[in-house]
Amino acid sequence: MENISRLKVISGVAIVVLIWGTVWPIYKIALNYAPPILFAGLRSILGGLLFSAFLLPKWREIRFKEVWHIFIISAIFNVIIFYGLQSIGLQYLPAGLFSVIVYLQPVLVVLLAWLWLKESLTTMKILGIVIGFLGVIFVSFDGFTGKVSTIGILLALITGIGWAIGTVYVKKKSSLVHGLWLVAMQNIIGGIVFIIIGMGIEDPTSIEWNLPFIATLLYGAIFGVTLAFVIYFKLMSAGEASKISSFTFLVPLISVLIGTLFLDEPFTYSLLIGMILILGSIYMINRKTHGEKNL
Repeated sequence: MENISRLKVISGVAIVVLIWGTVWPIYKIALNYAPPILFAGLRSILGGLLFSAFLLPKWREIRFKEVWHIFIISAIFNVIIFYGLQSIGLQYLPAGLFSVIVYLQPVLVVLLAWLWLKESLTTMKILGIVIGFLGVIFVSFDGFTGKVSTIGILLALITGIGWAIGTVYVKKKSSLVHGLWLVAMQNIIGGIVFIIIGMGIEDPTSIEWNLPFIATLLYGAIFGVTLAFVIYFKLMSAGEASKISSFTFLVPLISVLIGTLFLDEPFTYSLLIGMILILGSIYMINRKTHGEKNL
């Protein structure tokens, strides 16, 4: 976190976690009024265009001819796979369970950051990864005894893997591209892909343009698509990807709580144990170690 003060890091992490923790159940509400792929497209394009309008004074920094491939690769992993598959997958699993499986992402980022970014991988980090994975298993345990969709679990896993790759890729290329324009362009590109696919396999007339849908669409576009990702990528560019990403384990805590309060989804002892393990995992991955050798 060399370029950002500790207070800003804590504030940024808190904002991202709160936003992402609320968007999961909100997205599930939105899917009552629109088919998933078209919703993902509308959300991504709207977020990208709104942010582009804000960035217009810096239009020269797009440098599209030079970095277009970075925009596209980032869009594939961070938008098309992440947003698209989550919108589809939320139809097959409870919002809390789906988000918990997706948040295997921090575990994968720790490994990918070690392999690709040469970040440290200490014994304590490995233990943190194992405990975090156990936490995910505990949180997901009750889902396997109830109404569980194999398709939903598979989509959640692919979503998490794609997002992990996208996160480490952006960190790797952060010095070559304007970070804010990357967020805007990846969402515009991904949104166009969603709209094209959605127009072909979904019914645009099935979208109910009522107040709840418009409100959830705006919330997702402004906060979930733009603000949270801008802060997240800023934190990533300034610190270790593995440590910043580990804090996203907290998102299922908020998501499950909201799902319990507003979507009548259960909160069980296994969920509680899983969340305790996840918190322990975050601590272990981020704690400072003295005299411990990197692997």
